[in-house]
Amino acid sequence: MEVKRKDLWGLLLVLFLGQLVAFSMAASSFTSSLIANLGVDAPLTQTFFAYLLLTLVYLPIVLRRRQKLQIPWYWYLALAFIDVQGNYLVVKAYQYSYITSVTLLDCWTVVWVIILTWYALGTRYSFWQFVGAGACVAGLGLVLLSDAKSPDEQDPNKMPLLGDFLVIAGTVCFAFSNVGEEYCVKKKDRVEVVAMLGFFGLLVSIVQMKSLQAVTWSPTMISLFAGFAVAIFMFYTITPFVLKMSGATLFNLSLLTSDMWAVAIRVLFYHQEINWLYYLAFTVVAIGLIIYSLNESSSDDDIAASTEATTQYQQLQSEDDSTGSRSNLGSQERTHKEEVDIC
Repeated sequence: MEVKRKDLWGLLLVLFLGQLVAFSMAASSFTSSLIANLGVDAPLTQTFFAYLLLTLVYLPIVLRRRQKLQIPWYWYLALAFIDVQGNYLVVKAYQYSYITSVTLLDCWTVVWVIILTWYALGTRYSFWQFVGAGACVAGLGLVLLSDAKSPDEQDPNKMPLLGDFLVIAGTVCFAFSNVGEEYCVKKKDRVEVVAMLGFFGLLVSIVQMKSLQAVTWSPTMISLFAGFAVAIFMFYTITPFVLKMSGATLFNLSLLTSDMWAVAIRVLFYHQEINWLYYLAFTVVAIGLIIYSLNESSSDDDIAASTEATTQYQQLQSEDDSTGSRSNLGSQERTHKEEVDIC
């Protein structure tokens, strides 16, 4: 009973951390859309400040340890390069598409992650895990339907197809980054992973970035860039815990609810009315997350049980072998003693 209660609290903690990650992603999407609406096109400058904040906080912790890196630096560089490209493509998409379309198409990361973890990490998913993932994607389909019913006018300066292509390309980069980060945090140190990701991401952003002077700085613009940096900092800080406790797939399923958090932000800042389909979508996504989480825990238990049974079987087999060898040795000794008596 106590073990089940502990598993329940662990499940609730994973879901809570996943929703914090989703909220930080919604905040970064909100600030990115506002920056794009103000006519500023500087995706690398946005990510520069985010990686700078990660470096300032986590790199001194790693340097204070005075230990050798547990993973070669060039793997961190490759992981950071892919992560920077994914952030660039998605932030760039806000110049051509709408926040609802960008956050909706982020769900494609789930598909890529399932494929990558299936082939790269050997992860196997049950039927109900696929049902949970499908329910989350179906929930965001309701979000798309709700957006189609909204009376917002289309901006002639937008190119939604180009923006959608950029988002899908970005999700491929995020899938590789998430799976690589999942492998690192499960095998090595979380603080080192975040510190190196921030440091090498900062270097890649500096190399690719043109100039900070391309942005016309004002109090509003500074607050938006700062808000984006803080949101990304929260995202990368909490992400390793979710990956460590669960995996990249549940992590990306949690990100699907960032659409609902984005709706909450729009209500608080713009006082807009929300279509009832949004609430139905949130319920469907929540059910999908619970189905996936419960079956993920049960599959882990089955793997652990089979491993324990195999270990016990090997122990019993070794004990039988040792018992047999002792009995054979005893019979040989008795035979030798009889021969001596006969002589």
